[in-house]
Amino acid sequence: MRYKAVWIIFFMLGLGTLLPWNFFMTATQYFTKRLDQPQNVSSVTAKLDRDIQASVAPTTPSPERSYLSVIFNNVMTLCAMLPLLLFTCLNSFLHRRIPQAVRILGSLLAILLVFLITAVLVKVPMDALPFFVITMIKIMLINSFGAILQGSLFGLAGLLPASYTTPIMSGQGLAGIFASVAMICAIASGSELAKSAFGYFITACGVIVLTIICYLGLPRLEFYRYYLQLKLEGSGEQETKLDLISKGEEPGAGKEESGVSAPSSQPTSKSHSVQAILKNILVPALSVCFIFTITIGLFPAVTAEVKSSIAGSSAWGKYFTPVSCFLTFNVFDWLGRSLTAVSMWPGKDSRWLPSLVLARLVFVPLLLLCNVSERRLLPVLFKHDAWFIVFMAAFAFSNGYLASLCMCFGPKKVKPAEAETAGAIMAFFLCLGLALGAVVSFLFRAIV
Repeated sequence: MRYKAVWIIFFMLGLGTLLPWNFFMTATQYFTKRLDQPQNVSSVTAKLDRDIQASVAPTTPSPERSYLSVIFNNVMTLCAMLPLLLFTCLNSFLHRRIPQAVRILGSLLAILLVFLITAVLVKVPMDALPFFVITMIKIMLINSFGAILQGSLFGLAGLLPASYTTPIMSGQGLAGIFASVAMICAIASGSELAKSAFGYFITACGVIVLTIICYLGLPRLEFYRYYLQLKLEGSGEQETKLDLISKGEEPGAGKEESGVSAPSSQPTSKSHSVQAILKNILVPALSVCFIFTITIGLFPAVTAEVKSSIAGSSAWGKYFTPVSCFLTFNVFDWLGRSLTAVSMWPGKDSRWLPSLVLARLVFVPLLLLCNVSERRLLPVLFKHDAWFIVFMAAFAFSNGYLASLCMCFGPKKVKPAEAETAGAIMAFFLCLGLALGAVVSFLFRAIV
């Protein structure tokens, strides 16, 4: 039961890492509609709410849209990916100088504050330009602290058996499902989107508070303290650790629990060369980078532009993108991430793993040849909706499963004392893949 408690806590930490950002992106329509108002309006205006709700279904851009509204998504992606990559890189090299508790709790508290401010601003009228600037600053802050949080969590999970990276990946996958379901419910209920946005932000605050509580309870679990001792003292004398834990904490353990991750013994101090660790984990690191480059290159820049060929004037046209693109991706991505809890094939040293990662290139032509709107170069070979849904399911499942395997295997290819550094480096390559994917997405969209 104690082992399950650690698993559940890491699941909640993974959920808390991405749920706030997913809910933030779900409210994109709220942000763009406020930017369209010549004199920024309070979100409580009923007419505006009805207009926003009517715009949830994908439509062609109105000529009356403001310039800030048109460029919002592109600038949002830029302001999200650059800080994410930068701060993940900094966390990879500086995590030993800043205590673990400061990095994780500090990041959670900072994100909580940003979302509280965002929820308050829903009710505050503001001109478009200041609203745009403040929103972009919040996006940069969320992703900066989110990068530190994610890198620290993967480093923390690297101290435990490989299976304990799975709940983080699974929790992150479930965060996307929550956001997709919330989007569909908003369309189905006819509720005011601005009020829904306020609910998103408050819900995100509640999840962050719950995540903080879970993290504070983690050091109380003996199973977790056992692996902290392994990291603190190196890989030797592992047989005695369970006995030591059962008798109580050793003098150095309290320091480690408070978040100090700097090594305190000679065996570990010699083995923390980032270059040496990177050499050992290069294959899974490059693999996870490639996985997310392909995924973000296609989703959602290309996949969200696919239109239904069978909807006609039915309601399916309104639900097609939220269901077939976002919900399908998030559900199968989560299933793929969760499968690693029961199956971890191929092994960490198998050549099948990089081969399967490279095989995901097949999804580039498959998805580009679906019924993407506003085509210029390529024909439509897979016009029916069923083709697109099947491709999206396989695309998402392979993303979740292979990425989770890579994140699990990376820290296990180095010594226990180096696992936290390896986990942080793996998180950096994950974010590097996200950033490269954002750049590649412009190319993929241009050649359709």
